[in-house]
Amino acid sequence: MTSPIDGLFTDLQSTLPEGNISRDPKDLTSYAHSKYPQFKGSPHSVVVHAQSTADVVEVVKLANKYRVPIVAYAGGTSLEGNLSGTDEGRSICLDLSRMNKIIKINEEDSDVICEAGVRWNVLNATLKEKGIPLFFPLDPAPGATIGGMIAQGCSGTNAVRYGTARGEYILNLTAVLASGEVIKTRQRARKSSAGFDLTKLFIGAEGTLGIVTEATLRLAPVLPISVAVVSFPNVHSATSAVTDILKLGASIQCAEIIDDIGIRAMNTYGKSTTKWQEADTILLKYQGSTAVMLDSSKMVEGVIAKHGGYSYHYIQDEAQAQVLWDDRKNGLFGVLQSNPGKKGFITDVCVPVSRLPDIITWCKTECAQKGLIAPMTGHVGDGNFHAFILYGNEDEFKAAQEIVDSMNHKAIELDGTCTGEHGVGLGKKMYLTEELGEGTVALMKTIKAALDPLNLLNPGKLYPDGVPRPSL
Repeated sequence: MTSPIDGLFTDLQSTLPEGNISRDPKDLTSYAHSKYPQFKGSPHSVVVHAQSTADVVEVVKLANKYRVPIVAYAGGTSLEGNLSGTDEGRSICLDLSRMNKIIKINEEDSDVICEAGVRWNVLNATLKEKGIPLFFPLDPAPGATIGGMIAQGCSGTNAVRYGTARGEYILNLTAVLASGEVIKTRQRARKSSAGFDLTKLFIGAEGTLGIVTEATLRLAPVLPISVAVVSFPNVHSATSAVTDILKLGASIQCAEIIDDIGIRAMNTYGKSTTKWQEADTILLKYQGSTAVMLDSSKMVEGVIAKHGGYSYHYIQDEAQAQVLWDDRKNGLFGVLQSNPGKKGFITDVCVPVSRLPDIITWCKTECAQKGLIAPMTGHVGDGNFHAFILYGNEDEFKAAQEIVDSMNHKAIELDGTCTGEHGVGLGKKMYLTEELGEGTVALMKTIKAALDPLNLLNPGKLYPDGVPRPSL
């Protein structure tokens, strides 16, 4: 008797072009994991490489026929077990990375239509190569794709100026529902008050309500930038300074905090020729005309003096500024190089900005007490911070897990969230009821049940266990 997976595989072979389907054990395992090692995913049954929305529709229809769940994949940069197959060992990994076409650039309207597998940094590089003075301002990890960014509700270093994926930079999207139906959430107009905002329903849903295949993205004008670096005696003074700077209306695009461990790694492995003070440090990115940036820099210098800031460096050369910012974006790789044999447990939380010093100080104390090295970085302008807890053996890994668990509870206690931008997946779903309440979680499950009654789309992720799933 033919198994459902064998039947599914046979139908996929007859439906999709050759070379787009794999049952190679290496593929089944590798596509169940992120590029980062903290979650070991369960292998899939088959990997399918989609090349069009029509391909996705065919896969979804076959998933319905054989009752086999689908887990969407693109950049492979997610961190919370989002890519794992099911515990039952029956799942389709639907890889969208080959759907990487930039379909149309509407320069006059400052938007672009692209497929889900387009990487944000490739999109911005393409705009630059074409001489188009626009860019897509959401900037998560290098290599993240538009589909994954929408699924996770991403943001990045630019969030203090441009907001997150839940803002107005995703104008519409095309999604394949669990039934195989294709919908487009709205037209391309910059704003609309026609009906529900269904675009946002899919943002942060982690592929559990539908599979996003295309999106229209709003673009922002490229403005001249400069960068400032300033050291502080502690996290509290650094955060307080940034809060005051933002209140004064300085033209700030990014405001990042990096602790002494992170600065040491940047000094050792970064490409910048300047060696920075190994202290709690704020990186500011200014934007605007030369006059506006100089005025903002003077404003900042006046504020930081009141908070004990020192060694202020203002970098006007855009090439040097970009090198420094690249060193910040690639900082975790420098930390790993500084600690051979170690791996990193990466996590994030977000709290009201005024509580950021409390949770960073708490986390650093917890890690020190357990003897763990853990550089901290954060988007200090919006209260989001990341811990990169290093471990070299099973005991250290368990200690890191304990700290991360406590950190999530601590963030919620401080009126924050267990995740500012990494998403929920498997790793954080157990905190959602504490953060959102049973009623909100039950409503989320009601929406899930309405759109995906067979629970085929990325099952087991996002929605907490213990709150009943409604029967419709």
